[in-house]
Amino acid sequence: MPTERLQKILASAGVASRRKCEELILEGLVKVNGRVVDTLPAFADIDKDTIIASGKHIKPQAGVYFLLNKPKGVICTNFDPQGRTKAIDLIPTRHRIFCVGRLEINTTGLIILTNDTALANLLTHARYGLTKTYIAEVKGRIEPEQIDRLKRGVWLTKGKSSRSAVKILQRGPTSSLVEITITEGLNKEVRVMFARVGLLVKSLKRVGIGKITTHGLGVGSFRLLTHSEVNYLKKATAAIPPAVKASD
Repeated sequence: MPTERLQKILASAGVASRRKCEELILEGLVKVNGRVVDTLPAFADIDKDTIIASGKHIKPQAGVYFLLNKPKGVICTNFDPQGRTKAIDLIPTRHRIFCVGRLEINTTGLIILTNDTALANLLTHARYGLTKTYIAEVKGRIEPEQIDRLKRGVWLTKGKSSRSAVKILQRGPTSSLVEITITEGLNKEVRVMFARVGLLVKSLKRVGIGKITTHGLGVGSFRLLTHSEVNYLKKATAAIPPAVKASD
């Protein structure tokens, strides 16, 4: 594991929230290799350094990997001042987990949660991310020219979207059902893409990340990723150039 911010290491090890871990550091309650660290930023390598927080030896936690079929109205952050239901609230575990990327509050479907920060950083890297598949219900009848524009890519705030695979599942006068597979998968990107071609998204759910899907998993339910699925994700990110990994 590469050098990381000290408060991130402590939080990932389940010591406390990242904000609370920053306070522990500033209060002089953290030692790295026998020396008190009381200023930020501070960095360490949990695999090589001896880290002690409040008298407790900090060791790396075993990686845990969950797949959640997120319901509507659930948010994908670990802290919410409004007190809304968080994705992490739906998974009982002693590990301090977090969402890999985000689904906005009104989007349902597949979200991966883990305590593996290194893998999460690679999976969320926009340029090298796995494909993400969504099913969108849009208002009105979708036309062939709109499909073609989505396939070619449309202009967004941060540039043009990549080419997409688009399949019409149902077409009607008042609504249409469309499957779209994209690479970037940035927050709200799919809704904006449809808006750019004149279509209003009524509902949106993510059904796949690469070859991992929500098949057989009910809304609000979760399961552990299998060993083969975790290995698949690690293999998929292993080809990312070192320069890209270092920048995350």
